[in-house]
Amino acid sequence: MNRYALASIWAAATVAVDQITKLAVHTTMQVWTGTEIIPGFFNLVHVLNKGSAWGFLDDEDIDWQRPLFIAISVLAVIAIAWMLRTVKDRDKWMISGLGMIAGGAVGNAIDRTWLGSVIDFLDFYAGSYHWPAFNVADSALTVGAGCIIIAMLLEKKAKPQ
Repeated sequence: MNRYALASIWAAATVAVDQITKLAVHTTMQVWTGTEIIPGFFNLVHVLNKGSAWGFLDDEDIDWQRPLFIAISVLAVIAIAWMLRTVKDRDKWMISGLGMIAGGAVGNAIDRTWLGSVIDFLDFYAGSYHWPAFNVADSALTVGAGCIIIAMLLEKKAKPQ
C-alpha cells in the first residue's frame, strides 16, 4: 500500500470514529453532565471545550480563537500532505502517525466549525485529580505523535553510527 493510501485510511478512520463517538455523546447526554463508568478512575462526560489541548484557553472569550484553531488545523493537514511526499512507503510508523494527526486535526476542526467548540467526553481521574477531558481526535493526535517518535527512533537505529 502506498503512503498516501495508508495515511488517508488512518485519517478517515480517525475522523469517522471521532465524529461517531462525539455524535453519540452529544445526542444522548446533556452538556456538562457525566456518568461514572469505573468508580475512582473513569467517567463519560459531555464537555464543550473552546480552547485547545486539555482545555488550554477554554476560559478565554477571544473573537479570533475559533478561526485561529481552525486555521491551525488546516495548515497542519497541508503540512502533513507535504511531508508525505518525502516519506518512504515502507515507513509505516511515520505514515500512520501522520495520518492519525491529520485525522485528529480534521475531527476537532469539524466540531469548531459547526459548534464553535470541541466535544470532549473521556474523563480519567484518580481521587480528586481529573486529567482534562478529551476525545478520540485528541487521542489520535497523541498516538500519532508517538508513532512518529517510534519511526524516528527506528530510523536512527537503522543508520550506521
